[in-house]
Amino acid sequence: MSRIEIKTLTKKYKKKTALDGVSLSIEKGMIYGLLGRNGSGKSTLVDLIGGRIFPDSGEVTLDGETVSENDKLLRKIYCMSAEDLLPKHMKVKDAVKAQAYFYKDTNEDYALKLCDIFGIDPKKRLSQLSTGQRTLVKVILALSSGADFIFLDEPVLGIDANCREELYKQIIERFDKTEAAFIISTHLIDECAGLFEHYFVLEEGKLIADEDCEELQANAYLIEGRAKDVTEYLKDKQCLKKTIIGTLCSACVKGEVKDVPDGLEVSHPSLQQLLIAMTGGVQDG
Repeated sequence: MSRIEIKTLTKKYKKKTALDGVSLSIEKGMIYGLLGRNGSGKSTLVDLIGGRIFPDSGEVTLDGETVSENDKLLRKIYCMSAEDLLPKHMKVKDAVKAQAYFYKDTNEDYALKLCDIFGIDPKKRLSQLSTGQRTLVKVILALSSGADFIFLDEPVLGIDANCREELYKQIIERFDKTEAAFIISTHLIDECAGLFEHYFVLEEGKLIADEDCEELQANAYLIEGRAKDVTEYLKDKQCLKKTIIGTLCSACVKGEVKDVPDGLEVSHPSLQQLLIAMTGGVQDG
């Protein structure tokens, strides 16, 4: 199966290290979650993979060949940005045609079909669309690109709940038909969790988790109860995050559940709760 290999990628901007020696692999036929707080390095990683910027060190390969400045390989990788990169005066239908010049396998009929499903007039200019509609156009371009590796950065920004549900359905259908790899970065973590098979979690430019979804959530649990009892229980445990409110305490613990005394309650964290615990901060969305 076709595979992207990221090898010790590092990128610095003046004194800030945006990405710090990140290594991971992305295989076609999988749906991945690329997660982390704002500023954790997610967008930098995607820009490096897509050839928009160049690393200070490390490399990106696709099936053993270097991706950088290789148009043949870059045509197999589509990186949708959360930013609006297309000219606002451009019509939706013209954006589809323009894309086809680089992504030779672009399916224009499929793109127009998706426009119809989401109620977007392809004759309208991007400037005439709402924020959610512009996001949908970017996702439509990605899904219709014919690329083997599709990166979606905040693909539901400004989209209402009904459209989000339909969008998830379309992503799954496209995945089933093409077996392209989808790598999705989003702040609506729990809502998208059912899509993901594998997670990458970045924090301050470092990769802190690279695990299948079942493994990631199975290796952590929540423990709740009186603060003094929870604190005592945590003495020989790896606590990811502890929150005390008055006399009560809740903690996210890494590892298997064991030796829980009476009076303490155990549950499994949602993916969003686990991510907040792992990254030590509050998640947006």
